[in-house]
Amino acid sequence: MGQNIYGVDIGTSNFKMCCKDKDKIINEKNIIAIANKKDILAFGDEAYEMYEKAPEHIEVSFPVKFGVIADIENMQTLLLRFFNKMNDDKKFTGNTDFYIAVPTDVTEVEKRAFYELVADSKVKAKNIYIVDKPVADAIGAGLDVTKSKGIMIVNIGAETTEISVLSLGGIVISKSVKIGGNKLDDSIISAVRKVYNLIIGSKTAEGLKKELGSAVQAEETFAPGFGRNVLSGLPVSVDISSDVIYSAVVDPLHSIMDSIKVILERTPPELAADIIKNGIYVSGGTSNIRNLEKFIHQETNLAVNIVENPAESVVRGLMGVVSNPDFAGVAYTPQDKNYD
Repeated sequence: MGQNIYGVDIGTSNFKMCCKDKDKIINEKNIIAIANKKDILAFGDEAYEMYEKAPEHIEVSFPVKFGVIADIENMQTLLLRFFNKMNDDKKFTGNTDFYIAVPTDVTEVEKRAFYELVADSKVKAKNIYIVDKPVADAIGAGLDVTKSKGIMIVNIGAETTEISVLSLGGIVISKSVKIGGNKLDDSIISAVRKVYNLIIGSKTAEGLKKELGSAVQAEETFAPGFGRNVLSGLPVSVDISSDVIYSAVVDPLHSIMDSIKVILERTPPELAADIIKNGIYVSGGTSNIRNLEKFIHQETNLAVNIVENPAESVVRGLMGVVSNPDFAGVAYTPQDKNYD
């Protein structure tokens, strides 16, 4: 028949794609490098290697900002490149269906942009379906979203954190806050400059976050940070303390926590009872930070489940929608809803 079904999760930091007939997930940086405003030099992880290192004539940019598409032209280019990579650059013929995960707490116009991105691209999609990101996230975590029980899922991404309560295949209550991994990186950059007089880049900050970051105070450890000394202007290496990194990330994490508490306070009592029983599910790339479950448990007194391989739970959930007939009702096309 030649038909193939693809799931796409377009994140601010990473682009995830999977295919029903292939046992692999593409999970690369959602970034493109363009020379002289027209020549595509690299995309994905290869382009990320050039980030913060490229000369003036090479523009290295992320086409998605705060979970919504900011640069549709570059995003279409990336979609086609990743699609070709998924198919090993072979000429693909036949019908293709696309399932796209979209954030919920954005305007209908911004949601529509995800649909049109695929509809207007060169991937020649026959059918395009939308799945709300928290629903796909929960399915990817192995949960049955169709039952009449409350599920709380918190997705901590690069620039946004989406907090949702689900029941009966839909979203009962949802809130998106513009705090994520990038905000933690910015806080680390500020703290390192203040404490060590050292200017570091966002890649170095991300590395320090992964190596030393913890959501609760832990035993002090050190890791080298490379950057430029503020006073001398010369490049230096400094041993950075995990205590400095902890003090940098704890404030943004408390802001996320405040939003989680707001959603818990607004959750209907019957659904809240299910959340008390089953706990909070946490996903997204930033949920990999150490001791996050301990931090959330201390603040809410609820059980916390960090989803397995949290960065890819949404795209796994899209394949779950495709392969399980019970979940068919959670996918819709924009024609099913009024976008006016």
